[in-house]
This record gives sequence, structure tokens and C-alpha cells, in this order.
Amino acid sequence: MFDQSDISRDAFMLKGALAKKGYDWWWHCFTGINDRTGEERQFFIEFYTINPALGGKEPVFGQLPANKEKGIKPSYLMVKCGCWGKEHVQLHRFFGWDEVTIYEGVPYEIKAGDCLASETHLRGSVVVKDSAEHPEWMCDDGQMSFDLSLEKKNTFNVGYGAGRLFRSLNAFEMYWHAEGMKTLFEGSVTLNGESYTVSKAGSYGYADKNWGSDFTSPWVWLASSDLVSENKGNRLNDSVFDIGGGRPKVFFFPLDRKLLGVMRYEGRQMEFNFAKFWQIVHTDFSFKEGSDYVYWHVRQENYRYVMETDIICKKEDMLFVNYEAPDGTRKHRHLFNGGNGTGIIHLYEKKGGKLIKIDVLKTGHVGCEYGEFV
Repeated sequence: MFDQSDISRDAFMLKGALAKKGYDWWWHCFTGINDRTGEERQFFIEFYTINPALGGKEPVFGQLPANKEKGIKPSYLMVKCGCWGKEHVQLHRFFGWDEVTIYEGVPYEIKAGDCLASETHLRGSVVVKDSAEHPEWMCDDGQMSFDLSLEKKNTFNVGYGAGRLFRSLNAFEMYWHAEGMKTLFEGSVTLNGESYTVSKAGSYGYADKNWGSDFTSPWVWLASSDLVSENKGNRLNDSVFDIGGGRPKVFFFPLDRKLLGVMRYEGRQMEFNFAKFWQIVHTDFSFKEGSDYVYWHVRQENYRYVMETDIICKKEDMLFVNYEAPDGTRKHRHLFNGGNGTGIIHLYEKKGGKLIKIDVLKTGHVGCEYGEFV
């Protein structure tokens, strides 16, 4: 089953060939409450590492014209943080590799300046000024500090595709492991002078990681532990879903329009993993951009279950999340990223050649992404 913890997959992966052409990041998102107004705000924090063998005292930006001309590739630790909503913001702080300390064993830990990420804690600060004069920073102006504890409750372990043999061969261009598909966050955030309290019960937290040599296109991600049952009429305490993928490449061969998806429904595990051929998995998905909203539709089925997921998110609440790829290019310039998605999930079980409804779930606080290379 998919809900099997494996923190070895959260370890630092940029070794061998990936040290010169690779990225590795730890992504976190959660909800906090404004101490002054009582309003919710959805936040994200990410520690993004790239090409460590090419670094030194200062961060190296692949987007600088002089570096582009010379073919110099990016190399740094980037601490990314910010929030979603009408006043969404994306902030970046960069460190040269000589400033970074990484414990490469298990459990992982990465530190630079006052910034730290580990299995159980996040803390740090990011202050950005004059970003318009530095397009290579790929971010906005603002400041954010955070001090948080993490308790990872449920895991989406994608299986042998991210196992040690396939990792050692760099078989996949982009790997994924969600050790904290459901994560309880607790602590505090300060964003542009406003303070927020984060509590476990209302954090609707999520933590995963990706690593590899390049990004996927299309890029799809949907996840939330905020699920309300039509059958039971209340919020489910032992449920979470997670969907991701797009167009994975295995040994440079693309597998077109493939997604990985799971639903933990009050302890019952439903998995839709194309790599597990014995599950007889079929997936269809679409994305539509309207004038004010974006929409996802995903239908996944295996030999036993069917899950249909429809998510919507306001465009004004989202941002375009920015990264440099290991080769120095910005391949994704229109990668929608949000944490305020809402939607409906239909769950069915196959019995006697018929689909029997299990439940209909309303979901909120949905982490959501979609983008294609342009």
C-alpha cells in the first residue's frame, strides 16, 4: 500500500551526475490565522537546491545575460516562501554553496544563515527589496519569517520507481515522494508586518519533495486533507488525497499524460499508480483556463476503485511559481500555483460489473498546480 513512511527518500539526492545537473527540493504548504483579523492565509515554504558541484561562495544565476552567454549553469540554495490569495507573494533568498550545511544522511537537515529545514522543523527569514531590478531573482518584494514544527502523519510512497535501484540509475527525469501528504504544522509566521498563528488542527498541511535532472510538462499537482463527507455530513479526520505527474520520462523515453494518485478515505487506501501495472490503472485528465478561474478534471480508476476529481481555483488567488532548471533555462513561465482550490471528489467501488458510490467529498484548501513549457 502507498501509506508507508520512507524518510530515506527525503534525503539529499544531488550526488553523482545530479551534482552537476540536478535539482532537489523540499516543499511545504499550510494554513495560518491572522492574529489581528482572524482571517485565514495559505502559505508555502520551499528549500530548493540546484547543481551543488558548480557552486562556491556566491549564488550563481543562470538567468544573468553574461552567464547565459558563457553557458554557466545555476548553482545555489534558494529558500522560497510566500502566500496565496489576492495579495499573493513569492519571495526568494539565495545562498552560495559555501554557506550551506547539509546532513546527507537520514533524517535530512539543511541549513544556511538563519534558515533550516528538516523532517520536524522549519525556520528562517527572507527579505527582498528592489526585485524589479533583478529579474534573475524571479520573485517579488516583501519579507517573511517563520518558525514551525512539523508532524508528518500520512505518506504517499510511489513505490519502486523512486527506490534505490532506480535512483542510482537516474532512471526518471523527475522523482516525487510525499512523506507528509498530511502534515500537522504548528508555530508562527510573520508576513509583511502581519503575524499569523499556525495550529495543528487547522493547518491542512502538506510536505513533499521532488528531485531529478529536469521538470515534467505538463505539470499537474492536486492535494488536500480538508475533506467533508456527503454521507457522514462532517469533516473526515483520517482522509487525504494527492495527485501528481504529467509526462514522466524513464531513461529519456516519455510516458505521455500519466498521473499518480491516491485517496486515503478514513483509513481505506485507494491507489492509482500507473507504474503498478497489476492494478490495471487508467487515467484521464484535463485543465482549462477561464477568464477568472482555472479548472482541473481527473478521472482515475484501477481494478477496484474509481475516483473523479474536479477542482477550481480563482486566478487572482494564484501565482506563477518560478524556477531555473539545471541547464540554466526557465522552461516553466506559466506554471499556475495555488493553495485555495475547492472542489468535489466522487468515489466509487466496482462490484458485479457496476459502479457503487462510496461517497461524495467536498474539498477545500487544495494545493493545485498546472503548467506546460512555453
